Amino acid sequence: MRRTGCGLLAVAVLLGACGRQPAPTPAAKPAAAASAPAKAAPAPMFAPVASRPRIVFLGDSLTAGYGLEKSQAVPALTQARLAKEGYPFEVVNAGVSGDTSAGGLSRLEWSLSGDVRILVVELGANDGLRGLPVPALRRNLEEIITRAQARGIAVLLVGMEAPPNYGASYTSEFRETFPALAKAHKVALMPFYLDGVAGKPEMNIADGIHPNPEGAVIVANNLWRTLQPMLQLAAQPTAQTSGSR
Repeated sequence: MRRTGCGLLAVAVLLGACGRQPAPTPAAKPAAAASAPAKAAPAPMFAPVASRPRIVFLGDSLTAGYGLEKSQAVPALTQARLAKEGYPFEVVNAGVSGDTSAGGLSRLEWSLSGDVRILVVELGANDGLRGLPVPALRRNLEEIITRAQARGIAVLLVGMEAPPNYGASYTSEFRETFPALAKAHKVALMPFYLDGVAGKPEMNIADGIHPNPEGAVIVANNLWRTLQPMLQLAAQPTAQTSGSR
């Protein structure tokens, strides 16, 4: 990803994850998580069909689809494309607005229930917004990755940006955490979730920071390019060693 205008993109993505805007749709109800990490594991947004292999999106408001109809969120768009192209997966949206990497880690166990084949990890934006220590972010993400891999689950890690107000050193360390983890653990990486959307008013809802339906389509298309190569192997019964739980 080109770094031109990186400061604007960083502020946009991090503010987009904080969930300070008017309450989202009733299905998610994440407003209480806006200023602090989730304190308890919430119930899944919907009950997955037990007989189908799953792709779980573990993330914050950018995953939850803040300000959008459920069908317009990136996980739902991914579900529609999977069905169109004949893949057997069910997508589970485990996004909670305001969540940090620590909050995502605390919700990991219930998020991985069932026959999960792929875990999309979209976390860290709120860590950067709050200036939380990068080593803690790294540890949380690494724990999520290794726990998933221990279950035979493939991981797609989504890169994030930190705001420039914490200084160049913090911003650089934060940014490099994602590709470093992807390389160390040999997982797929989407370099930046809001590439092509952040900082573009026409691609965001009224708050200017969460993707609107058009922006969500761009994000979903970008993510698909990383996800698609993972699908054939993940669809095979042998791709997950632990089977259904």
